[in-house]
Amino acid sequence: MTTPQPALSVVVPMFNEVAVLPLLVERLRGVLDRLGEAYEVVAVDDGSTDGTGPALAALRAGWPELRVLRLRRNSGHQAALHAGLLRARGGYVVSIDADLQDPPEVIVEMLRRARADGLDVVYGVRADRSRDSRFKRWTAAGYYRLVRRLVGEQVPGQAGDFRLLSRAVVEALRELPEPNPVLRLVVPWLGFPSGEVAYERQERAAGRTKYPLSRMAGLAAESVTSFSAAPLRLATWLGLAGVVVCGVLVVVAVLAWLAGATVSGWPSLYVAILFLGAVQLLCLGLLGEYVARIYTAVQGRPAYLVAGDSVGEPHRPDPAELADSLR
Repeated sequence: MTTPQPALSVVVPMFNEVAVLPLLVERLRGVLDRLGEAYEVVAVDDGSTDGTGPALAALRAGWPELRVLRLRRNSGHQAALHAGLLRARGGYVVSIDADLQDPPEVIVEMLRRARADGLDVVYGVRADRSRDSRFKRWTAAGYYRLVRRLVGEQVPGQAGDFRLLSRAVVEALRELPEPNPVLRLVVPWLGFPSGEVAYERQERAAGRTKYPLSRMAGLAAESVTSFSAAPLRLATWLGLAGVVVCGVLVVVAVLAWLAGATVSGWPSLYVAILFLGAVQLLCLGLLGEYVARIYTAVQGRPAYLVAGDSVGEPHRPDPAELADSLR
């Protein structure tokens, strides 16, 4: 028997989120059931080690619309999200994190806007960041200013990975050769008609964050190097600045020699050596980032490996197993 195509797919990447699963199911299922349309929820288990996988398998017993996509290892949030998007079957596909910071209730407004205004992309945009620390607000503002300058003004400010995509956008993503694209930049770059829905972001419902400062810094570096050669041009300008500074210091050194005060010039020599060394190391580091991307592309390894997909698997109701897995 052929499974009917759902009108909506909701992709939820998760890693060690067993603590938040009961709350997520309660709120997300309540919203989707009230739509009165066929849907599927694609839960992407990104190599969890805390019992998330067995809990999802047990939840399928009472929620036929839940589909579990298991990755063989922890591949990262963007890779898990990409895997879920490419395997989602809905006419519209919404991506949302499992921590409930992005409220599932906003999905209804996203779907309404997409249909009413003929939009292929609807971004969930944070209306207020007052709950964030000053450091996080400052770094987030700097990140969005940077990527909008590199990619273009079509990148919405304060929009993360909470968005709705039409089937046409998902198929366009499928055609891209990048194995692990930064979706928050690639989706605006595609140029499909888009809109925004503002919402208030909540505190994490349970568990702990999977995006510490180190991962946010890595995402920022990935965003820049995957979309622009500007850092390489910066290295060129720094090299030119170094040449100018060296030229000035050569003139200063010659004048000091003619004046018989060559010993007193050691601070300028010290500064010149430090400056040139710093510029050279910075340029080598920037070149290394791009060489690393070329090396990864030449290897041709996939960003993730799928261990299993629950589509077509029979549902075996077992209330005792469900209770044990969520305890």
